[in-house]
Amino acid sequence: MKRITLIIAAGLLSLGFATANAQDEDAAAASMSELLRLIEQGQARDSREARQREAAFAQARNQQQSLLNQARAERTRQENLSSQLENQFEANQQRIITARQALDERMGALKELLGVLQTVAGDTQGRFQASLTNIEYPDRSEFLVELGSKLAGASNIPEISEIEQLWAMLQQEVVESGKVTRFNHLVTRADGTEEEMEVVRVGSFNLASDSGYLKLNDNGSISELLRQPDGKYLGTTGDMMSAGPAEAVPFGIDVTRGGILELLIESPTIKDRIEQGGIVGYCIIALGIIGLIIAFLRFMALSTADRKVKAQLKSDSASTDNPLGRVLAAYESNRGADTETIELKLSEAALKEMPNLTKGLLFIKVTAAVAPLMGLLGTVTGMIKTFQVITLYGAGDPKMMAGGISQALMTTVLGLCVAIPMVLLHTVVSGKSRKIVNILQSQSAGLVAQHSERSS
Repeated sequence: MKRITLIIAAGLLSLGFATANAQDEDAAAASMSELLRLIEQGQARDSREARQREAAFAQARNQQQSLLNQARAERTRQENLSSQLENQFEANQQRIITARQALDERMGALKELLGVLQTVAGDTQGRFQASLTNIEYPDRSEFLVELGSKLAGASNIPEISEIEQLWAMLQQEVVESGKVTRFNHLVTRADGTEEEMEVVRVGSFNLASDSGYLKLNDNGSISELLRQPDGKYLGTTGDMMSAGPAEAVPFGIDVTRGGILELLIESPTIKDRIEQGGIVGYCIIALGIIGLIIAFLRFMALSTADRKVKAQLKSDSASTDNPLGRVLAAYESNRGADTETIELKLSEAALKEMPNLTKGLLFIKVTAAVAPLMGLLGTVTGMIKTFQVITLYGAGDPKMMAGGISQALMTTVLGLCVAIPMVLLHTVVSGKSRKIVNILQSQSAGLVAQHSERSS
């Protein structure tokens, strides 16, 4: 059976070879004896190739076994080396602990001194970074950083020269804090542009230039204040810039190193306060302006009338350019009438002068009364808005609440600022008006009494 299978396989192979080869091979395989010979040759060739493959497999297996043995030996060697290293590491750890204990014992009080020195170096570094003198001496920070890192290590001890250098820096800071120096530096203006200009440093308190006060930013740059203080303070910066080396000039120093100037910047101006009042505030201001104009005009008119009335009192002839003159003219035109008629004519003439003398006084009085009420209205509406904000966002931010209340109370301030002058002006103007009216009444009564005496 096996032989038949081999014969069939050889036939198929022969058929394949016959297809691929030339016509002469087909002719050679034509006889059965030749076919049998070819099959026997192929079987012998297959047996030889199988023996060769078995020999190669055995050789490869021996090589793999050799490599496996080498790997196992290397693993054993590495395990032994790891054990040795672990033992050495533990021994080194113990020696480090022993060395540190010996170092601590030998350093003694020196360790506390180095701790204090480290604290001083850290504090000095922070102080120098925020100091105005750091602009002229920027290299100090690098030295302090290196000294701090050295002190942070337990095995590093600073040298005497480094400690002396730290002391020299502290002394330098004290000396420079009492000096006024000039130097050129790049300054960022309020509009964002940068320009190199002359800068005056007043100790460790303030920086100034021709444009006003300057400030030192966190990144070490210098910039102008977004809003300068009042003119009386701002003018001192110009005097400082133009002063000579030995000349003493008044200068506004901020001892808080910029804190007060920052508050001045953040504090609202009069314009900001007025804008806080809103529509009600503007209405109060408009009402106050109108009231001031009317009060001024009435004061000038009554002053003129009072001056003319005084002149009329000294004159023998009646003039129609003043209230008293017109009353006297009415008397002169009715001199021949009886006493009752004279009295009535004088009363009529005095009553005609009253509207001109009291004109505008009622408006001034009403303005003085209405202005505080309008201020109260603005305050109430502002407080309502503040409580609405508190309802929405809570009361966790006192600054926001204080800002809202301050804005609400601004209308009350405006109302009082209008009402108080209006009350004073109404008092002054009405006083002048009553003075003239009293003169007219007294003169009218005198003329009636004089006429009655003459008639009797």
